[in-house]
Amino acid sequence: MALLTFPLFSSHFPSFSSHFPSLSSFPNAPSFSSTRRYCLTKATGTAILWFKHDLRTDDHPALLAASTFPSLLPIYVFDHRILSRFSDETLELLLLALQDLRKALKDRGSDLMIRFGNADSVVQQLATEVKATCVFAEQEVEYELRLIVDALKQRLKSVAVPQGSPGIELWQTPFYEVKDVQNLPASYDEFKKRRFPVTTPLQLSVSTLPGVEIELEWGVLPSYDDIKGFMSSSERKSGENWSLIREVSAETVLRRKALEYGDRIERSSSFGQTLSRERSGSVFVTKEGNIVGGGTDSVLNALAAYLRYLEGTARDDWQEVHERVRASESRDGASFIGLFGPALSLGIISRRRVYYEAIKYEQERNAGFLSPFGYSAATIAAAVDAVCSKEWYWLLALRNQKNNDTGYSTRIWKWKGFLIEYTVAGEDGPAVLLVHGFGAFWEHYRDNIRGLAESRNRVWAITILGFGKSEKPNVVYTELLWAELLRDFIVAVVGEPVHIVGNSIGGYLVAIVAGIWSDLIKSLVLINSAGNVIPSYSFIPLSRVQDRQTSGASWLGSRILLFYLRLRTQELVKKCYPTRVERADDRLINEMLRASYDPGVLVVLESIFSFNLSIPVNFLLEDVKGKVLIIQGMKDPISDSNSKVAMLKEHCDGVLIKELDAGHCPHDEVPERVNTIICEWIIGVESNILVESPV
Repeated sequence: MALLTFPLFSSHFPSFSSHFPSLSSFPNAPSFSSTRRYCLTKATGTAILWFKHDLRTDDHPALLAASTFPSLLPIYVFDHRILSRFSDETLELLLLALQDLRKALKDRGSDLMIRFGNADSVVQQLATEVKATCVFAEQEVEYELRLIVDALKQRLKSVAVPQGSPGIELWQTPFYEVKDVQNLPASYDEFKKRRFPVTTPLQLSVSTLPGVEIELEWGVLPSYDDIKGFMSSSERKSGENWSLIREVSAETVLRRKALEYGDRIERSSSFGQTLSRERSGSVFVTKEGNIVGGGTDSVLNALAAYLRYLEGTARDDWQEVHERVRASESRDGASFIGLFGPALSLGIISRRRVYYEAIKYEQERNAGFLSPFGYSAATIAAAVDAVCSKEWYWLLALRNQKNNDTGYSTRIWKWKGFLIEYTVAGEDGPAVLLVHGFGAFWEHYRDNIRGLAESRNRVWAITILGFGKSEKPNVVYTELLWAELLRDFIVAVVGEPVHIVGNSIGGYLVAIVAGIWSDLIKSLVLINSAGNVIPSYSFIPLSRVQDRQTSGASWLGSRILLFYLRLRTQELVKKCYPTRVERADDRLINEMLRASYDPGVLVVLESIFSFNLSIPVNFLLEDVKGKVLIIQGMKDPISDSNSKVAMLKEHCDGVLIKELDAGHCPHDEVPERVNTIICEWIIGVESNILVESPV
């Protein structure tokens, strides 16, 4: 029976308060001895401050350091390579944040320059014009942004100033007092034992910022339509309007597709309606009105309202936030990331500012006392858990890029504000995307990536949200969420149609991608895939996020399951490798165990109890007939391979099936055999594409 109270901030809220730094370690004074810590260059001449995802003046170490220069030039560059990662709603939020940032800078006697183009080129030209001695840029972990920063470093070498050439200072807003990221433990369990203290936010102490001595054209803030027009003119010429593909949800496309087939969609409730409301004075500033936005002060005000949810309020602006908390609490604590995630991603507010405000409020509630047993309000726990978790995954990504022992290039892509790890191999040939199963990660294809790349393919392998070293946020994990992630990865990172390969639940996810967005797929390879063949299906069952509320059973079940998996991981994995047990080696097992201690893993495990695998596989394969290869390990301990193969043969037309003497993970158990099959398959598909293509 459904609970009538909503949102449910229960006493068993899955708090990570025991996982994160002790409350008693919260410092009372800033940990920054001087601004020089962020500027190794002598503060002479002109400093350029390049804003990217740090759209604030509050708690901004680089702004504080740059303010010591005689001349300061803040700039934001509309670069299509950066903007292409944003949703339409985030673009709206960006423009409003920039408007507030410009005003905040003007209030201190400065301004914000607005430019369009490739950021590395724009900043180089500006550095030449103003004879800059230093450029401040926030440190990045995303691969594409790191490339842009590296390109700027090279360009600045050609800029001549009296001091030689401008230096570039990569800075960050340190959350923990971590001095050596490279030697951080990869295990969160070990990281907790270090008990790193949390640093205190900085205040900009100067009332007036230095200006520039020469006349400059500062530029005009564009409108939303201007930005969309700029993005359209900069889009990759793929022959397809892929930007539209990303704008429509998987559920919407599935609904349309099912109706085209004359099927009836079973839903537990009707589609939600977007409420029309007056935006004047609201912190929900975008058209959809689902996220907190505006400037830093507005976001801080909304944060204050969020933290005080249990107190109630007579203030209209806080009442609006409280209403949104109730509407956004799709699972315990998920409302914080749902409401504040985009503002955090754009840097309108810093992670440690959120932590500081949450702890300050906790102290207020408890007469200055911080209990070692957890937080006194679920909203405080939600905010602290979210920002501490995000900081861990940022540090983990930075550490792994410095300590890469996989033999492959480890890269990071940000999706909806969350960090996703992936790798790439191969210089030319068709694009291949490898997708792992539940509990695994891209390294599960460790002996397939190079094998496929050496056969003249370009190979991408991704760790999807919630697994491996990718972020594990407090969201509702569904098969459609993961399918949309894969869609966006193909569009934004790969940039062309792919041969997509999936194992286990990953096979079901790639089947959904192929069934919904067949234009993105050259062929589909399913390796011991999850999902069922349903003869003569009469409806397509779909469910919304709201229909997958966390229950007491799933909350308890996830904890029992985690305990069981940690005890039995090695045994369970070895059973999936019946013909070559030695392939289930320490490297594989240790990474699975490491990931099981990451913050957010319980949320992912809870999703097991609400998975919807009832969309028929034969329905999903309708639009890719003749482009589907099934590789089935016939000794799979998880499913009846003989029955599955028989159903596929009987009810799925145009499917090629290869039966192997292997278990649930043939790609890792017999990688040489699987690589040969996939390479031969890709050659055949590519040959057919050439034949079918018009001259």
